[in-house]
Amino acid sequence: MTADIIDGKAFAATVRARVAARVAELGDNEMVPGLAVILVGDDPASQVYVRNKRKQTIEAGMRSEEVRLGADTSESELLQHIARLNADPTIHGILVQLPLPPQIDTLRVLDAVDPAKDVDGFHVTNVGRLATGQAAMVPCTPLGCLMLLKDRLGSLAGREAVVVGRSNIVGKPMAQLLLRENCTVTVAHSRTRDLAEVCRRAEILVAAVGQPRLVKGDWIRPGATVIDVGINRIEEDGKSRLVGDVDFASAIEVAGAITPVPGGVGPMTIACLLANTLTAYCRLHDVPELAGAA
Repeated sequence: MTADIIDGKAFAATVRARVAARVAELGDNEMVPGLAVILVGDDPASQVYVRNKRKQTIEAGMRSEEVRLGADTSESELLQHIARLNADPTIHGILVQLPLPPQIDTLRVLDAVDPAKDVDGFHVTNVGRLATGQAAMVPCTPLGCLMLLKDRLGSLAGREAVVVGRSNIVGKPMAQLLLRENCTVTVAHSRTRDLAEVCRRAEILVAAVGQPRLVKGDWIRPGATVIDVGINRIEEDGKSRLVGDVDFASAIEVAGAITPVPGGVGPMTIACLLANTLTAYCRLHDVPELAGAA
């Protein structure tokens, strides 16, 4: 018996539809939620990503603003743009597309964003609020993973979860979100002894380590729910293809449910960016938030 495939693309479409419906309900207010995206440089992958963000932002009925800057932009110039957006009442979410050029201090830039408008959830204030159980802006990818898990499993309370990866963007906030849902959480990584045995304990296994097909089928507890966050481009059989951190072919024979790559976690990231922008708007204007959005 093979695992159920968790269709992140379809679920992301439902999230975007819910966001759009909530935005439409806000139509009596003077303004709609506004998202500003800052892109520094001409990285092709980032340009595609930003273009998709703009398209989906507009489709959700939100205001979209793009700030495109050259690769030689100075840190002080970028900080000036952020300060302007922080002060703009029509902008409720600010996202700085990463990576940034080497002359710019990424942490300084991320911490310059108003925490209330930090829809990426990377500001140290939001990181601290999440860790201490307070209302925070939550990073989009872990938030999307949590939505997929709760849709599949319902209550996560009491379940044993293993997160493979300890990045600030996915691994650490994912662990915090699972703790908030009353899971028992282990954070594993490249230095973990007997990583395979640790993974076999998991009812919920989240792979976010950035190594292609690291997690094999025999690392997975039978019936476990597997969330594969990895997006790795490899050359295979003379072709370039995207694969996850999980060896999908062997894992699907063991897991109870699994996200594919592509088409699993990836589409949820932009959907949750829109949800976070709506959340920021609602908190600023003291109106009810979208249920389950953060």
